[in-house]
Amino acid sequence: MLGTYEETLDWIHSRLRFGIKPGLGRMNGMMEKLGNPHTNIKTIHIAGTNGKGSTVSYLRSMLNEAGYKVGTFTSPYLETFNERISMNGNPISSTDLIALANVLKPVAEAVEAETGEAPTEFEIITAMAFYYFGVQNQPDFVLLETGLGGRLDSTNIAEPILSIITNTGYDHMNILGDTLEEIAAEKAGIIKWETPAVTAVEAGKGLSQIRSKASAMNAELYVYREDFKIDYLKPHSEGETFSLTAGADHWRDLQISMYGAHQTVNASLAVISLNLLKKRGTVQITDAAIRTGLHKASWSGRYEIISRSPLIVLDGAHNLEGAQSLSQTIRIHGAGKKVHMLFTALEDKDYSGMLHELEKAADSIYLTEFDFPRAASASVLYNVSRAENKQIAPDWKTFIRQFPEELGNGDMLVVCGSLYFISQIRQVLLETKRNF
Repeated sequence: MLGTYEETLDWIHSRLRFGIKPGLGRMNGMMEKLGNPHTNIKTIHIAGTNGKGSTVSYLRSMLNEAGYKVGTFTSPYLETFNERISMNGNPISSTDLIALANVLKPVAEAVEAETGEAPTEFEIITAMAFYYFGVQNQPDFVLLETGLGGRLDSTNIAEPILSIITNTGYDHMNILGDTLEEIAAEKAGIIKWETPAVTAVEAGKGLSQIRSKASAMNAELYVYREDFKIDYLKPHSEGETFSLTAGADHWRDLQISMYGAHQTVNASLAVISLNLLKKRGTVQITDAAIRTGLHKASWSGRYEIISRSPLIVLDGAHNLEGAQSLSQTIRIHGAGKKVHMLFTALEDKDYSGMLHELEKAADSIYLTEFDFPRAASASVLYNVSRAENKQIAPDWKTFIRQFPEELGNGDMLVVCGSLYFISQIRQVLLETKRNF
């Protein structure tokens, strides 16, 4: 019996030793012993290299504005582990988390005893989410984010009412494949029989694989730039303004409070998805709820303005595509500013490519490292950086407490890289902010 929050997290994290083991057998085994709680919920399933969390946030905010109770399952977390399982944006309580773990522990042990295969950490957390939403605290809808890929991801036992694939990029290639086509084929695995799917995957980046899967599953597929498109896009001081068209449906001057052109694409995926469900009679939502929900939606760690004076921005650009989006956003929203950047990454990421993109938007760059098993060293990052003005910041905590004092009105500091790093530094930034 797990009695405390610390014991619960220790047990969950102890499953990390079993690594990443794609496959659905262990999940199906646990679900069967739990009474298949995943079949009790209306799920929207979201996969993609980037943009999953933001798309979830837009969907949740709009559905909340329409009066629905919405559960979310996301990863990773920025502040507390509990964020991964949330209701209406509020993380599950530690008491409920302990209770869930005590339900799952004997189930996981039974599956391991019967099959010789131990459920992984992510499988345990996924099973906890299904049981929580399917039995203990049932919402109107659950927004379910894949952990890795799609076809063999533990979330893929879900029976969704709609599937979303945001995009494809070169990430987790050791598991998903060496090409965008292979990666897209894995993500397309979330498309289910006669269940509509929406995607922003581009031609030449795996769209043909997604089309093929949708056709094989007799699923209607709605493609960005073909079945819906952004007609107008203009940045404003608090985010972006855009207009969206899908056939005879038009939404003019939608406003979001997240920054970057890529966020308007994520928002459009969310709007089109709910519009499709509205036409099917699954969701009742007004244009006012759509507009208000979009504007209220936020997602920590994605071009998050921690401080305006001095200007400090936090962004979890943890892969090449994320770095490209961040670089573009800085050039638009940071125009005229002298941009200083603090960066670190995991050693299994394309940090060379990421730095090449980020250096296009930075006047100076500081390379650091953090306490994490797969973190790249600052010296390795320094050696691959091609920036003319680069330095090693060996202790990021000292840097973040001292460097902001040197920032002038025309300067901005962008802290970016691994989401695990962003989670750590965000807490320090928020604590230090009061001294700025």
